[in-house]
Amino acid sequence: MGLKGREVSVLFTEDHEMARLNKAYRRKEGPTNVLAFSMLEGEVVPHSKVLGDIVISLDTAEREASQMGIPLFQHVVRLMIHGLLHLVGYDHEEDEEAMTMDKEEERLISLAISNEVEHQEA
Repeated sequence: MGLKGREVSVLFTEDHEMARLNKAYRRKEGPTNVLAFSMLEGEVVPHSKVLGDIVISLDTAEREASQMGIPLFQHVVRLMIHGLLHLVGYDHEEDEEAMTMDKEEERLISLAISNEVEHQEA
């Protein structure tokens, strides 16, 4: 992805704070699982290493992971990848964009899982 040496901040929060951010920045009621605030949009600071911020509601992530029957850590990794893709310009508002983003998300999740398996075996 060409992101070596770039920075991302990640904030893990609760539903009440996520609902506040969702309302303030997206004008949507209630919490969401992940928000991404890209530093690559608007006035970009030349030579900045900062891609942006990812905010994850652990309350929502925990509920979703439980519903999907997967470990919370695995779902949080998925949400972080999803947020990272938003930071670098991926979107899912249109069907074609959504398919492209889903493919890249699955590719990166596969890489993360295979790296985790390799790390556990070492």
